[in-house]
Amino acid sequence: SSTATASLSLGSLGLLRLFGVPWSWSLAAGFGVFLGTGGWKYLYIVVRTAKRDLNGLYVLLRVKIALWHHLRRNSNIPSIFAQTVKQHPNKPALIYDATGETWTFTQLDLLSNAVAQWALAQGWAPGDVVALFMESRPLQVALWLGLAKVGVEAALINFNLQRDALLHCVGVSASRGIVFGAELAGAMLEVSSSLSPSMVRFCTGELSVDCLASLAAQNLDYILASAPTLPPPPCIPPKSFNDRLFYIYTSGTTGLPKAAIVVHSRYYRIAAFGYHAFRMRQDDIIYDCLPLYHSAGNIMGVGQCLINGLTVVVKKKFSASRFWEDCIKHNCTVVQYIGEICRYLLSQPVRPSEKGHRVRLAVGNGLRPSVWEAFTERFGVAQVGEFYGATECNCSIANMDGKVGACGFNSRILPNVYPIRLMKVDEETTELVRDRHGLCVPCRPGEPGLLVGRINQQDPLRRFDGYSNQDATRKKIANNVFKKNDSAYLSGDVLVMDELGYMYFRDRSGDTFRWRGENVSTTEVEGTLSGLLGQADVAVYGVAVPDVEGKAGMAAIADPTGTFDCDAFLREVQQALPPYARPVFLRISPQVDTTGTFKIQKTRLQREGYDPRLSTDQIYFLNSRAGRYEAVNEDLHSAIVEGRMAL
Repeated sequence: SSTATASLSLGSLGLLRLFGVPWSWSLAAGFGVFLGTGGWKYLYIVVRTAKRDLNGLYVLLRVKIALWHHLRRNSNIPSIFAQTVKQHPNKPALIYDATGETWTFTQLDLLSNAVAQWALAQGWAPGDVVALFMESRPLQVALWLGLAKVGVEAALINFNLQRDALLHCVGVSASRGIVFGAELAGAMLEVSSSLSPSMVRFCTGELSVDCLASLAAQNLDYILASAPTLPPPPCIPPKSFNDRLFYIYTSGTTGLPKAAIVVHSRYYRIAAFGYHAFRMRQDDIIYDCLPLYHSAGNIMGVGQCLINGLTVVVKKKFSASRFWEDCIKHNCTVVQYIGEICRYLLSQPVRPSEKGHRVRLAVGNGLRPSVWEAFTERFGVAQVGEFYGATECNCSIANMDGKVGACGFNSRILPNVYPIRLMKVDEETTELVRDRHGLCVPCRPGEPGLLVGRINQQDPLRRFDGYSNQDATRKKIANNVFKKNDSAYLSGDVLVMDELGYMYFRDRSGDTFRWRGENVSTTEVEGTLSGLLGQADVAVYGVAVPDVEGKAGMAAIADPTGTFDCDAFLREVQQALPPYARPVFLRISPQVDTTGTFKIQKTRLQREGYDPRLSTDQIYFLNSRAGRYEAVNEDLHSAIVEGRMAL
């Protein structure tokens, strides 16, 4: 290894001096050993990455020291917020874009006190769970913060859910009550009879008396208006820094959502890491258009308000047409993105507002390399703060120096300071590859692998708290990874690292499929096709064909105007993609289903495949002999399935 090279060179110098060899000869010999064992490459890496690594180490130490400080003081998020209120009592904390209403830190504190007093009046105790089901608004922050003041844990439910998925999320959290927004009364009516009769229900917003009665719900706005705003008495037992704060649900792109446990220290770690890694400032105003049921919006965004005293503008729903106008209106200096937001902004017509803003930093994850530079150049955003992380993961990384396309880095000089690795995975089974000692095999630079993070429950940076479901938690843990008898968190994501330690997202584990003996990355093909189609929504996935090895590529393409041209598309694809990566099947839809955080839903698409009887969308097949895409009808589908049509 490079470290061993440096050690060997120094060791050689010491031995030669021990035997009385002159310094000049010692230096020459040591230098020769250094060169002979690849030392120049190590020197090259040191020179290129030392500044970056020192900055990363500084950020890591700042967050680690702060976590240690709060652990010793037995802090939690409400107590940390109390200190923020003392520092900035009259400063705007949250601004609600929909109404223009501004809440100062003192007002947010008083309302969260009223929530805490209401929770006590309900008889809820530390460890009880209350579901919050509403569109994004400052009140949602006051609700979970107020509940946390008395040790009650919130379950933050995706406001896009309905019926079975909604019932599932409420059920797995074992919620004793639910607070829903009046705008979601329809979804509540659909599941009301299936909810436990003992679950108390509260509505915020304007809803008729009859509708409230049909839902057996009370108007929470009236209750909070008359509730005391005195700080609640300390909860017993008190909540510590490593106790549960609330639940955030996974996106559910591959099944029903899982309730990820967020402890107080995790909330603090994510918010503090973002603040220091991307050099945010006390006078920054953050434009948060992401849903508050999601960790990016509620922790990376709102966390800067509660922990660091920044002003956060809460947008009810993302609007591509209003994005830059909103930033100008509120003097925002930082914006958040996730998934496809940057691509949606690029697809908008040019407006004067897109260059008239004060935004200097965009923070988020999932920005495709194919749109990175186009986004920064067109909109004049000086810095992109791309990061990799999931709500529950212990291996978050960040791009602190603006390396285009990278989602973060790990030091090549001191890799053990932050114990994460890319490990080799069997391409067929997606299982971790192990050596003769039973340990996992690290990837070399350029080799794609599964990102894992060593678990240490005593270290807030290394903790893995898992999910409400213990089986789901166990599936994300592997043993004997770095060394015997250790444990590590399995991210489920495939990344690749270059020789300087920069990491690039490749795909979700399992999304990559093999075709014609080659690995096809769905993420890379989606980015290419979307670029060819003017940033249209594209979902790429593999579909099985009977008696054919591997999976054939299929692309679902959003075509709201109905003007898709197969022939023109094929000509461009042939120039942009190698033969094995070109979609064998196309599915042309008015729109492609996405989650509330703009992740494309592929489960239904994969299940329906290329069978024209299962969808009203037009499906095409690439007839390689004819050199064109042909519409799939029942006869052609049968010919493909029966092997009468060659692929």
